[in-house]
Amino acid sequence: MVTMHPLMHVVSACVREPSVPFSIPIPMTTSPSASLPRRRVSGFVCALLACAFATPALAQTAVPPVVLVVGDSISAEYGLPRGSGWVSLLQKQLDADKIKAKVINASISGDTTAGGRARLPQLLKTHQPKVVLLELGANDALRGLPLAQTQANLTSMTQLAKKSGAKVLLLGMQVPPNYGASYTRQFAQVFTDVGKAESVAVLPFLLKGVADAPNALQYFQSDRIHPNARAQATIAGNVLPELRKLLPK
Repeated sequence: MVTMHPLMHVVSACVREPSVPFSIPIPMTTSPSASLPRRRVSGFVCALLACAFATPALAQTAVPPVVLVVGDSISAEYGLPRGSGWVSLLQKQLDADKIKAKVINASISGDTTAGGRARLPQLLKTHQPKVVLLELGANDALRGLPLAQTQANLTSMTQLAKKSGAKVLLLGMQVPPNYGASYTRQFAQVFTDVGKAESVAVLPFLLKGVADAPNALQYFQSDRIHPNARAQATIAGNVLPELRKLLPK
């Protein structure tokens, strides 16, 4: 509901001429100078009304763009204190840099590209994001799902996001070497291929500086799969430069 600005009510005084015989009304003569104050007041009231109706439009332009993160346990703060994951740190860094954006974390631990594909239409409708970050695919590999299926799901999600008017950033993942050199290479290529085919941005490896660090174990929880709290700032730092490029100027 729009709240109108308070307006000053202007009351014009009525001047009556002295009465004359037979109560014949005497016409009043108004000089140009006499109407000048009323014109000034009318202009003032119009200006106030213009400001009142302009306020909702200004408020609409001030709404920060939404950044929607659709991911798995890497983004869902698995095993971490609430608010300490890389997605939360990303929001804090945007705020510190005075970049207006609202980050919505729609990540679910254990999610696959198929799960993300099923959830995405409603997420897009609910949040109407300007940018969508897709961090999915690792659980597909852990479950031994076909790479073609992973690629098809990522492609579908990318197309859905683009159709809604959002820009897309694919957050690439890599699998451990014990999966075999061929599979490891093909898995990483999936993200590159989708990004190229759909003309969207790709961060080749979300965990760069974490999983490939010389002392990588210090950045992981005891399961050696999920990054610990120490790694979250590095992950957020990997994403932030790419996200900046996609946010409205």
